[in-house]
Amino acid sequence: MASSTSSRASSGHTADGSPDRPAAPSGAYDIGIDLGTANTLVYARGKGVVLNEPSVVAVNVTGEVIAVGSDAKRTIGRTPSGITAMRPLREGVIADFTAAEQMLRALMKKALPSRRFARPRVVICVPSGITGVERRAVIDSARSAGAREVHLIEEPMAAAIGAGLPVDEPVGCMVVDIGGGTTEVAVVSMGGLVTAQSVRIAGDALDAAIAAHVKKKHALAIGERTAEDIKMAIGSAARVPAPRAAPDSSADAAPDAASDASSGTASDADEDGAPQRRTSFTVRGRDHISGLPRIQEITEDEIREALTEPVDAIIRAVHHTLDACPPELSGDIIERGIALTGGGALLRGLDLRLQQEMGVPVTVADQPLDCVVNGTAKCVDEFASLHGMLTGAKERPRRTVRL
Repeated sequence: MASSTSSRASSGHTADGSPDRPAAPSGAYDIGIDLGTANTLVYARGKGVVLNEPSVVAVNVTGEVIAVGSDAKRTIGRTPSGITAMRPLREGVIADFTAAEQMLRALMKKALPSRRFARPRVVICVPSGITGVERRAVIDSARSAGAREVHLIEEPMAAAIGAGLPVDEPVGCMVVDIGGGTTEVAVVSMGGLVTAQSVRIAGDALDAAIAAHVKKKHALAIGERTAEDIKMAIGSAARVPAPRAAPDSSADAAPDAASDASSGTASDADEDGAPQRRTSFTVRGRDHISGLPRIQEITEDEIREALTEPVDAIIRAVHHTLDACPPELSGDIIERGIALTGGGALLRGLDLRLQQEMGVPVTVADQPLDCVVNGTAKCVDEFASLHGMLTGAKERPRRTVRL
């Protein structure tokens, strides 16, 4: 970790154009925020990641905040008429300024419980394709929530740093960060984004596709939380071969495994006692015809088919980014491969599907959910040396592809 003096020294300007102020007093410390559509993670300098909460806020009719984060998410779809649970961010950008400000204020207060009057310097991740108006909304929300200074970093750059890619070397590295609202695809070299695309199709679009499929095929209405549970349990982008039995498995276990395979069912555990993946899911929802609660069994194959359209959109974004990549960097990507980060990287078979379509090695980063916040944390700790990457978020607008 860099020393306190070197990390707090900065040059240039903040994301809102004002000159950098002198180093923060000892009573305040810097924080980094991965402001995501689905989850918001907060890193406090010297303390690590102190918060990982859903990006949800519950308010009453007067606008008073009732709950934030996990407490608010539990109320989605279950609130009375006088209370509304909402997501302040949609497709990676702020959709409700007031709710976003209240959520940030509450989360910053949780992150700095002993620094009630501190005004920290904040580094916030933003999608690479947001507009100037959307960028200003992020800055204003953070300042209104109590930030002393606000600096922005593009999410694919933060994800590449957090994934351990050599972003400051003259070699091409490709990262695909699949979050809740946006998918960020970028080629990084020498501390900057060579080419990048932001596609507003990601985890939320996958959930919506599942809910639409269940409604169309089974006439069953389900909520977004149920759709997310289905995605996490049996969602997949490609058919993944079943794991083979270990070579040293006992002879008497082989007939049992063969009989399970022939019948098309999966046992609860393999020979080593490890649980096998599920191939079906029991859905509880409201029947569209009768209006009564109903239970329906759905399979992995039909969910894979339901996810075809959004997964294809993500693959197209990767293809377009590779197509715009300089030839020399394309050779580096063939050698180094593509790194998958974000919650969407955990979708079963997505790495195999991308590798088949692109012909390039694809790997899922270690702790993909934390790559962006880890990259943000490094920018907070090494602010002086990485300040150029923060100002780059302001200077280089990126294309946003809406499919």
